[in-house]
Amino acid sequence: MAAQSAPRLIDAAGIRAEHGLSPQSISRLYVEREANGFPEAVGQRGRGRARLWNKDEVDQWFAERKVSNRFEDHRPPTHDPNELLNAAQASRFLGYKSSKQVTTYIREHPGYFPEPDVVEELGTFERPYRRQLWRVQTLLDWMATRPGRGKRSDAKRSALPSSDVPVDGDPDELLGASQAAALLGFKSINTFSSSLAQGNLPLLNTVDAHSEKGGYRRWTRRRILEQAAQRKTK
Repeated sequence: MAAQSAPRLIDAAGIRAEHGLSPQSISRLYVEREANGFPEAVGQRGRGRARLWNKDEVDQWFAERKVSNRFEDHRPPTHDPNELLNAAQASRFLGYKSSKQVTTYIREHPGYFPEPDVVEELGTFERPYRRQLWRVQTLLDWMATRPGRGKRSDAKRSALPSSDVPVDGDPDELLGASQAAALLGFKSINTFSSSLAQGNLPLLNTVDAHSEKGGYRRWTRRRILEQAAQRKTK
């Protein structure tokens, strides 16, 4: 097996040169990373112990930031609030260039996008197909409260139910992303999803089940607690 190449590293000076930010702005982004999703530093160097980041992660964050800013300027077309849109239609309604953007959110960032209002079981027994549909009002509500600059304003969607997720519950109970994030000590679903996507939660790469509605990932409490114990030992 070929050896994995080492990640390219970038310091604050490199970020300043490529993206035109002041040192103060970079520091503020890092301090507020739990709210804005800015990447964790992966090391330090020099006498001043300057932070180092994975350059690919930083570039991706700025690329998504540009999409976010375009999103904020988007004015969706007028529709009946109760009209149902599939994933491709929802992506276009929300102003994304890719018709697969909503599908990507669901697959790669559990808990970030609202669960569908309706799930239709289609296809045949041999080749089943599930179509997810969202009401226009659901999309408008999410658009108004989605993560952008600073913390999300919808506390109900962003808060983690830490008090409702007992550590000593049934070890085989299946838990979703928000419950897993709470047990692992994350302050938001966004930071949990980011850490999962970056490979920092390897035990959760194995999914124990998918929810009947929406196909969202589920893990056993046992697996989540094993991952929590592994994180503490690092």
